[in-house]
Amino acid sequence: MCGIAGVIGGHPTEDAQAAVETMLAALAHRGPNGAGVECWSEAVLGHRRLAIFDLSDAGRQPMCTEDRRVAVVFNGAIYNFGELRAQLEGAGHRFRTRTDTEVLIHGFREWGIDELVARLRGMYAFVLWDDVAHRCYLVRDRLGKKPLYFAFRNGQLAFASTARALRQAGFAGDIDAGAVADFFEFGYVTERRCIYQGVEKVPIASIIEWRPGGEPQRRTYWHPPSKASSKRGISFGEAVERTEHLLLASTARRLQADVPVGALLSGGVDSGLVCWAVKTLGADVKAFTIGTPGHPADETSDAVSTARDIGIEHEVLELSSDVPADLSELIAAYGEPFACSSAIGMLHLSRAVARSATVLLTGDGGDDFFLGYPRHRYLRLAQSIGRLTPEVAGRGWISMHRGVRPRGPLRRLAHFIDYGVGGLGAFVNARDGLPAYRSMGILGERMRDASVAERSIPWSHDSGRRVLAEYLEHDRHGQFVAEYLTKVDGATMYHALEARAPFMDQELIEYAWSLPVDILMHGYRLKPVLRALAQRRIGLRVARGRKRGFTIPVEHWIAGPWRRTLEARLHESQLAREGWIQPTPLLRELASTAPGEAASQRLWYFFVLEEWLRAERATQGVREFRESRLATTFVSAERSNQM
Repeated sequence: MCGIAGVIGGHPTEDAQAAVETMLAALAHRGPNGAGVECWSEAVLGHRRLAIFDLSDAGRQPMCTEDRRVAVVFNGAIYNFGELRAQLEGAGHRFRTRTDTEVLIHGFREWGIDELVARLRGMYAFVLWDDVAHRCYLVRDRLGKKPLYFAFRNGQLAFASTARALRQAGFAGDIDAGAVADFFEFGYVTERRCIYQGVEKVPIASIIEWRPGGEPQRRTYWHPPSKASSKRGISFGEAVERTEHLLLASTARRLQADVPVGALLSGGVDSGLVCWAVKTLGADVKAFTIGTPGHPADETSDAVSTARDIGIEHEVLELSSDVPADLSELIAAYGEPFACSSAIGMLHLSRAVARSATVLLTGDGGDDFFLGYPRHRYLRLAQSIGRLTPEVAGRGWISMHRGVRPRGPLRRLAHFIDYGVGGLGAFVNARDGLPAYRSMGILGERMRDASVAERSIPWSHDSGRRVLAEYLEHDRHGQFVAEYLTKVDGATMYHALEARAPFMDQELIEYAWSLPVDILMHGYRLKPVLRALAQRRIGLRVARGRKRGFTIPVEHWIAGPWRRTLEARLHESQLAREGWIQPTPLLRELASTAPGEAASQRLWYFFVLEEWLRAERATQGVREFRESRLATTFVSAERSNQM
């Protein structure tokens, strides 16, 4: 786990090096164990290191071949690097370190970029420079666990692990209205956008190739198995057995480290199974739980019982409701505005765990790949309705009902029919989101024409008949990566902690994805495969436990101890001054919320975005100086390309 940055193409190199050093300063929290910069005539690569394998100076980056013709900066972990190293040594390559990073430069020389990436098993974002062919490759892992941003202008490519690093070095424009619309809709910026104009995210499972004089070329190198090719004839018991085997193997791979390892234990099925696998494998690992005393979603008692049943060392870290209304850590940890409330708990947990461990195993991915969310069951039921509904009736329902929001006891039934005959378009439009901001008069002048791409997905009866599969593919590029994975990476890396998720092992997720829905939701139950495994290996209490989620009660804090701070922000809003919002409707919402009640999600989103914008504007003077200096670099790059 590290932070990476670089500038490719253009002149002069001195300016590019200064820009890379600026980005590395912004990435310091991701790599406290050292920094490095290497320069070539057309490339400057920079790296901040969090040492996990080979803690000696031999593991420093950028890492180059002895002749400096191939170099890499790498963020992540390659879990099968031992196997790859053995293959490469058999082919005559000589290794100088015990790191996973070194397999990338030798593997590139032996196999080329596409075959190398096809062989990798892990989480990663890396940039590889080929000084002979004058090519650069930006690569992001199959699921998008590791972030990678880039900006391209006048033939010059700049990249970094965070959008903020690019912004501080002058490679990004001002705030993007479409990204603000995404934030109001979801509470995060989607993968399709960046909060800054001129900056993009490397798509998941993708390679971006830069060559002199041309636009970067993009290609996708991996897709999960199609549900249409699901394994048939497999029994439920066989699926449980195979999942157990794959989970143990996946956990064993993620226990590899030259530093202490811990585990997150929430009290639920997924983290419980990871901790059971750790104990079964005989690893010396402590489990940690974040507690929210007095809140209905607090899982402390369940986690304590699970730790006792498994026999794993355990520590509870309590987050009290007396937390001050200071979001500075949340803002600093995430380069873009991010309103996932559980990120506050994850930051608290990461800070505490980092005192005794450098790697943290989590249960992330279990719900996503083994279908554990209530929405999965709703969509399967809706899909059944869609398949039973005649085409003519489906079209009639869409034309009559689209855009109408039913009230009362029939609302849920109406939604099921919507999803069944309208498909993914109906499902993603069911939330209030941006239209509610517009109808309430909250949006300012700069948001007048802003829209959210998901709201343009058409309603379709054909989509309704396969809405669950379509949603799963949509979510793989959506909330899963933009919220869930971003939350964990931002919080853990802010405290120099590497998070690893056994349920996100490539072999395990490809197996889960290949299982028929009848197995994954056997008897219409949520993640029955994992629950059956938990019942077998931990106990009935864990297997039958209800899903509560890892929540932090920010909406109650807004109505209570944070109220005065939020009211002051609304009266002196930077968002309002810049034309993003009209604060009066939000002030009315806050005034109508009694202490002890839950405030609206809109007030929480406002609070996060307001604090983020204030922090952004506080650094503007320094950044404008850097941008004026960098403008010379861009002009030089443009002239160089014209020669």
